[in-house]
Amino acid sequence: MGTSLGHADSGTLWLTTLVGLITIALSTYMILYSEPLYVKLGPRLVAFERKRPHRKLAVAAERHDLREADVIVVGLGRCGSRLALGLKEAELTVLGVEFDPKVAHALRRQGLPVRYGDGIAAEFLESLPLKDTRWVVSTLPDMASNRDLLRGLRELHFTGEVAVVAREDFDGAVLKGMGAPTILYPMRNAVDHAVEALTAIIRYDGAAR
Repeated sequence: MGTSLGHADSGTLWLTTLVGLITIALSTYMILYSEPLYVKLGPRLVAFERKRPHRKLAVAAERHDLREADVIVVGLGRCGSRLALGLKEAELTVLGVEFDPKVAHALRRQGLPVRYGDGIAAEFLESLPLKDTRWVVSTLPDMASNRDLLRGLRELHFTGEVAVVAREDFDGAVLKGMGAPTILYPMRNAVDHAVEALTAIIRYDGAAR
């Protein structure tokens, strides 16, 4: 297009094409042989690495890691963090799993053991103390992540109990179809609790008058 519009001459076209063909061939070779190439070139690439990589810092900060847990809570958003902290206050051994390093760091400062990583990645799941864990609770918001987590736990032959948080009845039905044995409805439970509390206040106020 550039040549047809007169913005580039034929020499530039052939040079661009040649560079493209060479880089495509090299990238294919480097992908296929990435490990042996890294072994040879790794020591020379140290100069380009950050002295304090962000992810390594997050992993190094896992001072409260556990070898066993009563409950592993995967996903520490508003619902997951409140759930994990509440279970910890109930004197259960809780291990949180969170992909956001800021959230992980903040909860560690509150005394909650947190593993930083992708809770649905097979390699990461293998690193968790699943063998000595009684429950895994997922508060992940999307169905795809929960499906991958359930599949990963099955592949690792997890023998404990699994619970998944659902926002609505439809979500709960879908999760049941995926094989989630226990479905939690924190929003529904919160509303039911609010109704009971408000009803008691209204009745008490009416009786007082």
